[in-house]
Amino acid sequence: MTRTDGYLLDNRRAEAGERFDAFATLFDPTTFRHLEALGVGPGWRCWEVGAGGTSVASWLAKKVGPTGRVLATDIDTTHLAAAARPPIEVRVHDVGAEQPPGEGFDLVHARLVLVHVPDRERALRSMIKALRPGGRLLIEDADPALQPLICPDEHGPAQHLANRLRHAFRTLLAERGADLAYGRRLPRLLRDAGLHRVEADAYFPVTSPACAALESATVRHLRADLVAAGLATDEDIDRHLANVATGGMDLATAPMISAWGRKA
Repeated sequence: MTRTDGYLLDNRRAEAGERFDAFATLFDPTTFRHLEALGVGPGWRCWEVGAGGTSVASWLAKKVGPTGRVLATDIDTTHLAAAARPPIEVRVHDVGAEQPPGEGFDLVHARLVLVHVPDRERALRSMIKALRPGGRLLIEDADPALQPLICPDEHGPAQHLANRLRHAFRTLLAERGADLAYGRRLPRLLRDAGLHRVEADAYFPVTSPACAALESATVRHLRADLVAAGLATDEDIDRHLANVATGGMDLATAPMISAWGRKA
């Protein structure tokens, strides 16, 4: 994920790697299905924006082969360094503040990035500018306001606590400039930007071990922020983490909305 100075979920924290692994388990199948449908193949030039982890860039590298190129960028490339070998190039880049790192790409993809970028409009323009005529754009972003609960079935005190902490997390995100209703606007934004053949769908995990792993890593990552803001106590967080560790909670994620289109 790309971050700004106000980004809440710093890639340099130990929990970031756990979050990237959970995202890969949860969302890679959906992402890869869309990329396959867009026709990614040998020789393609791809820009993976705000890559965070290596799973998507590595998958793209296998598809484009030695004649292709995969540029994986992030403002913090800590977790990308291991993938920096041809055809993958890793580069530090802030999509919300800098010019695109090249043009003529066949594909530009960003997953769970723009919701956190303060200047989302500029970032989207930058990604479209980087495409060749006929190039494909795939944006995948969360919409926490569309489904705000981590426990949709709030049937007991453990689930109530989980949802209270999830509300606190969303409060912190909003204070840092995240747009919690961004995902639902993607189809319109892509059309307004001049893209053709725009389509979209959504994926909404309701329960899985990866959802639990993501929740545990996220809460541990944010513990100090939640306590400092007066949104939770250390006791709340310890109790919630213990509840998650039992494996008996149905933990969901916000829907991830995928929208794609072609540059004229």
